[in-house]
Amino acid sequence: MKTLLVTGGAGFIGSNFIKYMLAQHPDYKIINLDALTYAGNLENLTDIEDNPNYIFAKGDIADRPFVQKLFESYDFDTVVNFAAESHVDRSIENPEIFIQTNIMGTQVLLDAAKNHWKTGKDANGYPTYRDGVRFHQVSTDEVYGALGKTGMFTESTPMAPNSPYSASKASADLIVRSYGETFKLPVTISRCSNNYGPYHFPEKLIPLMISNVVELKSLPVYGDGMQIRDWLHVEDHCSGIDTVLHKGVCGEVYNIGGNNEKANIEIVNLIIKSVSEKLREGDYAIDNDGSEISTDLITYVEDRLGHDRRYAIDNTKITTELGWEPSYTFEEGIVETIEWYLNNQEWLGQVKSGGYQKYYENMYSKK
Repeated sequence: MKTLLVTGGAGFIGSNFIKYMLAQHPDYKIINLDALTYAGNLENLTDIEDNPNYIFAKGDIADRPFVQKLFESYDFDTVVNFAAESHVDRSIENPEIFIQTNIMGTQVLLDAAKNHWKTGKDANGYPTYRDGVRFHQVSTDEVYGALGKTGMFTESTPMAPNSPYSASKASADLIVRSYGETFKLPVTISRCSNNYGPYHFPEKLIPLMISNVVELKSLPVYGDGMQIRDWLHVEDHCSGIDTVLHKGVCGEVYNIGGNNEKANIEIVNLIIKSVSEKLREGDYAIDNDGSEISTDLITYVEDRLGHDRRYAIDNTKITTELGWEPSYTFEEGIVETIEWYLNNQEWLGQVKSGGYQKYYENMYSKK
């Protein structure tokens, strides 16, 4: 049985990953380490909380004694590091917390893995490690900076981050790489495009627009709305990481992209149309029949500082070398995602009110 430490496992991608891995590898044991900041929600994981191979541990990845104790208690084979402050707007307002979590926290995890897995030294003085261990860093295409109208990010594209968030992620990537080079720690890095799907915190574009449309609130669109992103369904991202863990070569970087370039305003218009149609036709517990939903809800707002214009990922390396490819088209995935949010208004309301944070207190205060 493999034992995985998944950090940030109560967040959007992390919670989807834990459920995916338990379904795909029911013999794996997963310990979920999450600080439960504003975007960490244990209600994302209620359907697996009684699984005997799942354990939750509340803590901060930058807390060195706590992390070391976890390694001693559970003897991890694998670390998958999702834990990160991730919203660009918040990084502009308060860069320091991004440096603390995304850079310092990653280094704490690397040290714990190196010290716990080390078995000795080779003839050249490099550390040796027990068989089968792996440290995987979950990164982002934002570390590459911005593209012009043409071209795509490859794994050899120089990093040129343009926000405090992406700079902190690029820094973490370089630290992970350095531990692989200097200490020969078995590491891999994946860089994904924009994720979408269920359990996404509603400060991000797609869940925010769905939520506001349902409530007939204005839909804030930065600048002219023509910022282009490559969109990846979260389940495809999870399967991509799973593939890297089992087939990826240590020391390598793998881009995970969905082959779905869309402008922000295109997505907003699609959500307006789709939500309006579904509320007119469907039977949802929502006090909105869809008749008042229109593009009049769109409000163009001042653009974000340093807003990257276009991202696009070339996923050739992971598809040709590891045999992975995305299973969702954006057209399929966005419809499924919209339906999920329409059918989970209670979850959405809890998240927006902050009431979801009481779940931890209720579930774990007596444990």
